[in-house]
Amino acid sequence: MVGVDREGVGAGRPQFVVADATADAIGVGATVTLDEGAARHMRVLRLEVGAVVGVRDGQGHVGAGQVVRLSKTHAHVEITEAVRVAPLPPVHLLVPVADRDRMLWLAEKVAELGATSWRPVLWRRSRSVSPRGEGVSFLAKVRARMEGALAQSEGAWLPQLFPEANLERAILAAPSGERIVLDPAGEPLIGEPLISEPLIGAPFRAPIVLAVGPEGGLEADEIAELEQAGFQRRSLGPTILRFETAAIGALAIARTALGRGTEATDESTDESTGERTDGSDD
Repeated sequence: MVGVDREGVGAGRPQFVVADATADAIGVGATVTLDEGAARHMRVLRLEVGAVVGVRDGQGHVGAGQVVRLSKTHAHVEITEAVRVAPLPPVHLLVPVADRDRMLWLAEKVAELGATSWRPVLWRRSRSVSPRGEGVSFLAKVRARMEGALAQSEGAWLPQLFPEANLERAILAAPSGERIVLDPAGEPLIGEPLISEPLIGAPFRAPIVLAVGPEGGLEADEIAELEQAGFQRRSLGPTILRFETAAIGALAIARTALGRGTEATDESTDESTGERTDGSDD
């Protein structure tokens, strides 16, 4: 296997997410505390005091530092390098409330791909699923899976997590912008009408909201309600896809089309790289 050198603060080192960090926690000279899970992972990796690791808080702050204390329940890392990474162009996901394991798998993948927000929707056909992923404790599991994926993919931003909602509530809370609902009967998400446009073309203008239906598809009145709210029906191809496949495919296409956005900035010289555009939950 050919190795690939990665760039950036903390790149290529063991990565850890600082849970519940304050905005200025990852700064040069600061000492951050990692939880029991991180401490256990360090022991599995046979890291000791003095090891250099990468840390990130999921809110754009990325750093590297030395382990200065390691116990069974905590690890302490003194930060020697830090940057603030601007958020990617916003792509918000409305995912179905569905089978728990498949939702957790999807949560990992959308964190790797840099989704801006995650909102589960209780579609009509979601109600027949058992066991389905919903509730506060399940949302905590989603976050844990996303944190692990963020560390492994060396990302800077965790998706903003919202609790499950019915369709009406999800539409009201969705940010304005390009709204797309995945539907096998819709026009192609990409294809012949769009290839002459730069960066794949419309409808890829941030912010984007992608709505993904449940197993068995959306009901006609649900599609009508989405279209009335400005959602365009778009297809990923001639076959019926599982919800997690459809969500990953559409998010990957949108991310590729929109590009990276602003580069990272050294925290020691400039901490102002702009605000993140999040989904509204008002």
